[in-house]
Amino acid sequence: MFIETETTPNPASLKFLPGRKVMDAGTREFASPEAAEASPLAQAIFDTGEVTNVFFGSDFISVTIAPGASWTDFKPQVLAILLDHFVSEAPLFAPGTAGGIVVPGEDDDLMVEEREEDADVVAQIHELLETRVRPAVAGDGGDIQYRGFRDGVVYLQLQGACSGCPSSTATLKHGIEGLLKHYVPEVTEVRAA
Repeated sequence: MFIETETTPNPASLKFLPGRKVMDAGTREFASPEAAEASPLAQAIFDTGEVTNVFFGSDFISVTIAPGASWTDFKPQVLAILLDHFVSEAPLFAPGTAGGIVVPGEDDDLMVEEREEDADVVAQIHELLETRVRPAVAGDGGDIQYRGFRDGVVYLQLQGACSGCPSSTATLKHGIEGLLKHYVPEVTEVRAA
């Protein structure tokens, strides 16, 4: 088995491509060792001691290391863990856990309460996020979660390699905000949730 790696715009994150499906549906982010207890793979990666974030996408895994850590030293450790996991065909999640899969559009934990009269605008926002934004963000080793729309403001949360990226503010403000404002005139601003 061969696992490819790709750099991401976040210098602390690498994207690992095992050449097979990682998640059947949705995504999953582990932002702490405690959160990683649901997945033996995520927990093994955190156990190296240098990890601050593990993200499972459909066909990739993004790993973010702590400030001051070096990918030169750390990359072989992560590759060994991933190889062991995929060669042994171990389950991604521990038995008895639901895995906490986040399926786009099914997350009711909105930051703001939406108004019924905004339903058409929200539908347009979701369509653009699914067709234009999510594929681009996944290409950089992350995901984007919709958190609400109120008074012209769209609330979004970047995940995976994108969450701690130095260019995440530019991505939100210049890239995503510009796109949404262009296609949905009711959108006046995009904010990180």
